[in-house]
Amino acid sequence: MNKLLPFISILLSPILMADTVDVFYGTSGKETKGIYHSTFDTESGKLGQPSLAAEIGSPGFLAMDADQSHLYAVGSKGEPVVAAYKIGNGGKLTELNTAAIGDGGAAHISVHPSGKFLMTAQYGGGSTAVFPINKNGSVGKRSQLIEHKGGSGVVEGRQDAPHPHWTGYSPDGKYAFVPDLGLDKIMIYKVDEKKGSISAHGHAQSVPGGGPRHMKFSKDGKFIYLLNELTLSVTTFAYNTKAGTTERRTTTPALSEDAKSRQEFNSAAQILVHPNGKFIYSSNRGDDTVTLYWANQKSGHLAAKDVENVRGAFPRNINLDPAGNWLLTAGQHSNTVAVFEVDQETGQMEYQVGNIINVPGPICILFKD
Repeated sequence: MNKLLPFISILLSPILMADTVDVFYGTSGKETKGIYHSTFDTESGKLGQPSLAAEIGSPGFLAMDADQSHLYAVGSKGEPVVAAYKIGNGGKLTELNTAAIGDGGAAHISVHPSGKFLMTAQYGGGSTAVFPINKNGSVGKRSQLIEHKGGSGVVEGRQDAPHPHWTGYSPDGKYAFVPDLGLDKIMIYKVDEKKGSISAHGHAQSVPGGGPRHMKFSKDGKFIYLLNELTLSVTTFAYNTKAGTTERRTTTPALSEDAKSRQEFNSAAQILVHPNGKFIYSSNRGDDTVTLYWANQKSGHLAAKDVENVRGAFPRNINLDPAGNWLLTAGQHSNTVAVFEVDQETGQMEYQVGNIINVPGPICILFKD
């Protein structure tokens, strides 16, 4: 027997295993029992069958810390909470603890790059909350609750009050951002990393009646792409990294007026930036599609290039695998997650026939790379 064979096997085994990553699913609805997990083969694009990873009521959105050792969810355990989990081998989740939100359920959650705190956005409560993260990964008692005020009033019934919908941070972690659907604004906060707190800094004004929902930074951090839920469009802002200020540039529709007229209900849900920075994607509920945009990386202007059916119903969430080779679409109403291969030259999506799994009420897809 060749004495080198065992040594070679040891060297090769991590490489072979590296093609499979964990995927977690946040869910909502009567059929769900909590957070689900499956595997994903990054070479073939094949999704493994899902299993329940943690029991919790309606764990809508999920987030991880920087080293991907802990997962955080907003959900319900008799009351709206933030739940902290330790991630183990095979996607096993061990609950560390929960902390009460105290202002209704949260629509979104994000962990600051420092790992010292996380933020939640309460759509119904009209507030943003901050929670410290302890050294062992558990979440501390809520340390801040900032209530948004007012409402743009442009769209009756949707913009009569504040509705924070997303939380996130500038690439350098110095500022926090909270798009507010009811205000037609992105609220901007200054981050005090040492204290693990935020303070009011300013805002970015979106288009009237747009209904800001989610946002992403361009790959170089020079632009913000804001998804407007109510008008199904993306507004580009130039971002001043030193001052933490914005300048509104252009707004690009996700769908034609003819396409929107075919449905009684249409609503934009999620926005993504491809790792190469050239392609942007947004999901359209009602039309049940994903729009592909090409990004001008000098001006930030977007041009809609394609619209692809998600092979499911009500795509509240979509996500790209870490390398950007595959796009997954979550059909909340069809209880499905489908896989599309992404053309690296054009950004176009090709449905992988038969590569679809059933997850109850999926509304968040989170990769662990």
